[in-house]
Amino acid sequence: MAGRSRIRKWLAWIAGALLALVALAVLALALFDWNRARPFIDDKVSQALGRPFTIAGDLSVDWRRDRDAGGLAALVPWPEFTARDIRIGNPDWAAQPQFARLDALRFRLAPLALLAHRVEVPMLQLVQPAVDLERDAQGRATWDFALPQGGAPSAWKLDLRRIGFDRGRIALDDALGQVKLAVEVTPLAGPIPYDQLVAQASDEARADASQSAGAAAGKTLAGQAPRDERVGNARGDLRYLFGWTAQGSYKGAPVKGSGRTGGMLALQDASQPFPLQARVRIGDSRIALVGTLTDPLHLGALDVRLWFAGSSMAKLYAITGVTLPDTPPFATEGHLTAQLRRGGSRYGYHGFRGRVGGSDLAGDLDYVTGGARPKLSGKVQSRLLRFADLAPLIGADSNAQKQQRGDATPQPADKVLPVEPFRTERWRAMDADVAYAAARIVHGEGSVPVEALDTHLTLDDGVLALSPLRLGLAGGTVDGRVRLDGSAAPMRGALQLHARHLKLKRLFPTFQPMQTSLGEINGSADLKAQGNSVAALLGSADGGLKLLMNDGAISRNLLETAGLNVGNIVLGKLFGDRTVKINCAATDLAAENGRFATRLFVFDTDDAEIDVDGTVDFASEKLDLDVQPHTKGFRVLSLRSPLYVRGTLKKPDVGVHAGPLLARGAGAVALGVAAAPAAALLAMVAPSHGDGDDGTCRKVLAKMRR
Repeated sequence: MAGRSRIRKWLAWIAGALLALVALAVLALALFDWNRARPFIDDKVSQALGRPFTIAGDLSVDWRRDRDAGGLAALVPWPEFTARDIRIGNPDWAAQPQFARLDALRFRLAPLALLAHRVEVPMLQLVQPAVDLERDAQGRATWDFALPQGGAPSAWKLDLRRIGFDRGRIALDDALGQVKLAVEVTPLAGPIPYDQLVAQASDEARADASQSAGAAAGKTLAGQAPRDERVGNARGDLRYLFGWTAQGSYKGAPVKGSGRTGGMLALQDASQPFPLQARVRIGDSRIALVGTLTDPLHLGALDVRLWFAGSSMAKLYAITGVTLPDTPPFATEGHLTAQLRRGGSRYGYHGFRGRVGGSDLAGDLDYVTGGARPKLSGKVQSRLLRFADLAPLIGADSNAQKQQRGDATPQPADKVLPVEPFRTERWRAMDADVAYAAARIVHGEGSVPVEALDTHLTLDDGVLALSPLRLGLAGGTVDGRVRLDGSAAPMRGALQLHARHLKLKRLFPTFQPMQTSLGEINGSADLKAQGNSVAALLGSADGGLKLLMNDGAISRNLLETAGLNVGNIVLGKLFGDRTVKINCAATDLAAENGRFATRLFVFDTDDAEIDVDGTVDFASEKLDLDVQPHTKGFRVLSLRSPLYVRGTLKKPDVGVHAGPLLARGAGAVALGVAAAPAAALLAMVAPSHGDGDDGTCRKVLAKMRR
């Protein structure tokens, strides 16, 4: 019994001694004049940061309970350090003397964790921070700290859990990125629930869409968006506590924005989302988002609803780094997720929908960085696509549209073929693998009657390919592939297309004589070329072009409307102003270095069979053709005279040969040279399906083949 009593006494003495030591430690912390430690702290922190660090105000300690903690930790007081008037200097090269200044810095410290060599800071509070961020043209940035290298790793570890802040200011002057911003952060009058701000942000973004892309775009985005369980649900406990405004410039374009944030940023706990909301205008591009950020210390995850709107998607390249085509005014809305990693990040824009001009757009896209080049992949579809909205993508937009974008190239007065260069400089900035389909395409009067589109676009190290490329055109189909190598200088291109059963009455819906026609056009093109414009590509083309038309009609008015001045003049010389019915037209052209030569070029009409022989040089746009009519009977005496076509595409010279024409084409037919081209075109004459009469073309080609 006596032994047990002694043990109890010893344990009591030990417990009392420990309590006394704790009490003495607490008393020492409370009574110690911490201002005497400022020079030591300033020196050690300055060495660690590689920058001047100063606590210019008081340094004190208070004991407070952490009411946000659970269990015993919420009952036990924690030491809370407060350092006032903190200043962090900038490198000598910076324009501003200070990197940051805080009215005060408060942080709580877990004492027991110090026994395990761990500095555990449950919360760090920044009081009225002012930060000046600067980067010069050489890439030196004030936010890159020269931390000490080498030596044995420290046995101490920092565990920073949360950062809180209040009213503050951030200035950014980035000469390398051409960004200047001034951001002000202020407390809100009262907290705003997450769901309320989502609804408000949606209304604001749709108003921006209406202003940028028209009322129809606003109505499209006003419909019920597909619900995404990852955004907007189970967020009732989130509150926005601070508002911010930003103003400045980005690459010469004015920047203005505003938004709201939460008040406490969790650095370690990925389950604690930090609410974000922003509405920014850069030039005439508008961006809005609302959602959450989690695990920012490890560059974790962004999960927001995102809206874009502007005059052209191409202008987003400077903002996002994603190569996008020139488009009419647009607006989109979707769900953006981001997994941010230093070795490579992944962004997803899923379930998005919107409008581009008068066309709708929807789909899913992913953007991945970290490889040799970033890559964009996904699927995009349109229920309705206006051909006018597709025009800028294929270079068919008007000069007025190009001038509005500021990328128009003056067309030489003596040239017909467009010299506007392709914008390939961005093709090597990223890769792409995107499938696109348009179920229905509408076109205005005079436009090419494309009815549907289905293609697979790939972009690999500057090489753009559309393979396969399928078009529904004038009741028929066009299948093929296009390849443009933008990594080469000059650009190299290859085109393979096969057109089948294109209905003439749909190709020329406003030409009345064609509306009763059952005729069709069949053809193929296989060309290779190099150059950075349509003119340069055609001026260097090698390959062949075949075209076959039956049961058609032609007039000077039709050719004039189509801009075919040469054909307009030739037709007038042969037939006058009347409309001419064409039983069959067959063309086989061979191209070499931009010079297209006729292997076979024949028109069969009720009055005559007309042979065309010679060349069209697209490099110089010069014409060298002979037109030989073979009159059927004596009904049209004027058709007995052969014609010549000289001059250029811009200024053709058409006249009557003074003497008998030793037609190159006639000699070729006599030698049987036309047999092979006729046989190749004859293969395009498919058996009639009741919607056309190909008998005349079959007879004409069979005759030439013999």
